[in-house]
Amino acid sequence: MINLDAVKFDEKGLVPAIVQDASTKEVLTLAYMNGESLVKTVETRETWFWSRSREELWHKGATSGNTQRVVEMKYDCDQDAVLVLVEPNGPACHTGEETCFHEVVLGAEADAGQVDASASETTAILSRLESVIASRAVEKPAGSYTTYLFEEGVDKILKKVGEEAAEVIIAAKNRDRGELTWEVADLFFHVMVLLREQDVSLDEVLAVLEERHAKKPSDEQGK
Repeated sequence: MINLDAVKFDEKGLVPAIVQDASTKEVLTLAYMNGESLVKTVETRETWFWSRSREELWHKGATSGNTQRVVEMKYDCDQDAVLVLVEPNGPACHTGEETCFHEVVLGAEADAGQVDASASETTAILSRLESVIASRAVEKPAGSYTTYLFEEGVDKILKKVGEEAAEVIIAAKNRDRGELTWEVADLFFHVMVLLREQDVSLDEVLAVLEERHAKKPSDEQGK
C-alpha cells in the first residue's frame, strides 16, 4: 500500500501527475490526483485522476477504452509531483492525439512556421507500433500473432527476421515496388519485436542514426 503521508498534496489535496509512455518516454498528459485516485491507481495498476472541473474521480479510458496500464510510479525529489510510466491502450488526448502535448509553441517547427508532417507521422506510427508491441509482450493476449512470437522466444523471432529480410531481397531483385513496400513493412515489424525481446528501445537505435548523421564523411575529415 502506498504511504500517502509521503506525498505533499497542495492546499486542495491534489498532486500533479505527469503521465509518460514507458516505452517511448513521450509525455502523454498532465493531470491531478488526490489521495483516493492515487490509491486506486496503485491498486488497479491503471491510471485514476481527480477532475478539477467536474470535482470527481475519473478512470482514464473508462468510456473511451483508452486505458493506461501502470508500469512504474515515482515521486520527484520534493515529493510534490508524481511521474507515472504507462503502457497506453490508445490515444491519451480526448482529441484523438497520442499525447496532449501536440501543439508546438516554441521550437524549430514553430520558428519555421510549419511542422514536417511526413517526419512526425512516421515517428508517430513507429511509436504507436512500439507501444503496441510492448503491451503485447506484457499482457500476452490470446490469439495475437505478437503474443505467439514472444511465447516462441528469440529463436522464432530471429527466424522470422531472416525470412522477411530474404523476402525483401527477392522483391527488390524482381523490381516489384508493391511487394517490396509490403515486405519491408513486415521486416520493420519483426525487427521491432526483436528489439523489444532484447530490451532495446527504438530511441536507442534512432540515437545511433542521429550520431552517424552528425559525423562528417571520412573524405571530409581534416578539411
